[in-house]
Formats: sequence, C-alpha cells, structure tokens
Amino acid sequence: MDTPASSSLTWSDSLQDLDWDELSALYRVAPLGDKKPAALKVAFGNSMFRCLVRDARGQLVGAGRAVADGVDCSYLCDVAVHPSQQGLGLGRAIVARLVELSAGHKKIILYARPGTESFYLKQGFKRMATAMAIFENQALALERGLVVDGG
Repeated sequence: MDTPASSSLTWSDSLQDLDWDELSALYRVAPLGDKKPAALKVAFGNSMFRCLVRDARGQLVGAGRAVADGVDCSYLCDVAVHPSQQGLGLGRAIVARLVELSAGHKKIILYARPGTESFYLKQGFKRMATAMAIFENQALALERGLVVDGG
C-alpha cells in the first residue's frame, strides 16, 4: 500500500494470532467506540475480506473489513486507524485495499460517520439517495446523525 510509512507496515488478513483485546483497544482509541473483543471475533470471522496493519514494532495500527456475498454486495465497515497513523494515508490505503478485494461485486457500500463523508467521496464513493437503516438503538443513531427522522 502507498502510505508515507508503508515500508514499515505489515499487512495481513489472518485472524489466527490476532489479539482481540488489542483490536478492541484500537477501536477505542481511533475513536470508533467500545467494540467488545468477543463481538469483534464474530464480526471479523464472518467477514469475507479483512485488513490488519501493524507498525514496525508489531503494534496493530489499522484495521478494516468487508462483509460480502461474492457476487452482488460488499459492505465495507469498521475501518479504524490508530491516532499515531491518522493523516498519513493509512485509512485511505485500507479502504482502497478493501475496494480492490471487493472487485467484481455489483456494488460496494458503506455508511460514513457524520463528518467523514468527504473522505469517502474522494475515494470514489457516491451518496445513496435511498439508503435506509434500522439500528439497535434508533434514538442514539438519530442523536449521532446516522439517520434522519421523518419519512
């Protein structure tokens, strides 16, 4: 991947020796919320594509995944970059890798955290006019700007 420190980064998709607590900590500091290790193990295990990125010291500094069916739809999610690596192109490289792995699907989708839409627009994503969602906590999703009220 072409990031400023790419020569010092190691990319993997293997879950074999992944420390789920370390992955959970990455999501907390990214900050993308409190994702429990057990839940991450299920989510990443059920994802067709995964990116795990370590720095020269072996610290997990980036992650992302795509839930895909192999034909129609690939959904990119949980892209996280450690604050020490943010702004250096690692997030862009993770997204690009997941898009590359998802090639051949009729559509590649994601939903962006409010305020990050321009990042994804620069990567070729377009806004969807008809996207709909049901969240476990609809009130919180509304408060965070993930959904809009009304019909």
